[in-house]
Amino acid sequence: MMTILVTGASRGLGLEFTRQYLAEGHTVIAAARNPGAAHSLQQLERDSRDRLTLAQVDVADTTSVRGAAARLPAATIDVLINCAGVFGGEEQAIGSIDYGEWIRLLDVNLLGGMRVCEAFLERVAHSDRRVVVTITSGLGSLADNASGRYIAYRTSKAAVNMAMRTAAIDLRPRGITCVVLNPGWVKTDMGGPNAKLSPEQSVSAMRRVISTLGPADSGRFYNYDGREYPW
Repeated sequence: MMTILVTGASRGLGLEFTRQYLAEGHTVIAAARNPGAAHSLQQLERDSRDRLTLAQVDVADTTSVRGAAARLPAATIDVLINCAGVFGGEEQAIGSIDYGEWIRLLDVNLLGGMRVCEAFLERVAHSDRRVVVTITSGLGSLADNASGRYIAYRTSKAAVNMAMRTAAIDLRPRGITCVVLNPGWVKTDMGGPNAKLSPEQSVSAMRRVISTLGPADSGRFYNYDGREYPW
């Protein structure tokens, strides 16, 4: 069995990753900004038979991330899943950009993932699987942008794609596999009620992809169904 670290675990995809990995008998570290207010996560903790650890982590705060890494007892982390993210408001088109909000999205969606990777790097490096997965978005694809809008969100995801592709090269000598994974359009608070996939469907599919990842996949951008996604 593996030890999995999931950020953004209080809701949406992060919560579903936590639920499914626990159901398979794995040990999960569920990181959230305010786990004390995450009732579904707390219920999972009560039912987990000590296989779920809740961690207070604000990925936009370097001190918070490093402090959580120092406190957590897990010696190794087989799979690190950067799932924490924000979409931002509607003011993301030319002529109505909120630059403060843009900075916030970059801080969470780009820098947040890098903060977590750096803080937990040694635990990943000493595990059996040595996998880092960052949940990105098709909206971060340069090649697949035919509809415009959402400048702040798109650029934050395009930037984290580049960061993780670069990290994959830098970490290759240590045998660490880094990929970015598009979850599809999912019925979450972020995706909205008209999305095509349920969280259960998206996460089940992504977990199948994650289960097959190895060094030859490092630096790639995958769709939830296993197809490579255009950069």
